[in-house]
Amino acid sequence: MDSGSRSHGSLGQNDQHLDATAARQATREVPGIPHDAEGPVFREPWEAQAFAMALALHERGVFTWPQWAATLAEEIKHAQAAGDPDTGETYYRHWLNALERLVAEKGVADRATLARYQQAWDHAADRTPHGQPIVLAPQDFPS
Repeated sequence: MDSGSRSHGSLGQNDQHLDATAARQATREVPGIPHDAEGPVFREPWEAQAFAMALALHERGVFTWPQWAATLAEEIKHAQAAGDPDTGETYYRHWLNALERLVAEKGVADRATLARYQQAWDHAADRTPHGQPIVLAPQDFPS
């Protein structure tokens, strides 16, 4: 990956709490993860956070890497069929879709709960000044 795509750095620079060994293992077992010699690379901080969530769920036994790879491949295939240009810029959007799908399929959270949190996150983002971290608060959840 070229240095321009590392604008937000590798895993170690984005999330000090992740197991670097587990991250490198994921890059070996799941085809297509953008990476360099140090491990996965991300364009935006949310991509590293989505990656961290997948690692944590895998480590807790929610899914295997082959299950993850198959689900991610299906999400990418659906997106391409719907017109995704597959330039690499949407890779972690597919990653997030696969994560949400597996979380629902494995009973970690149902789709309604996921939708509720997505709406709360959108509300929190709307009220947060540019450049500030987004923090969920009780008022972000619909009554």
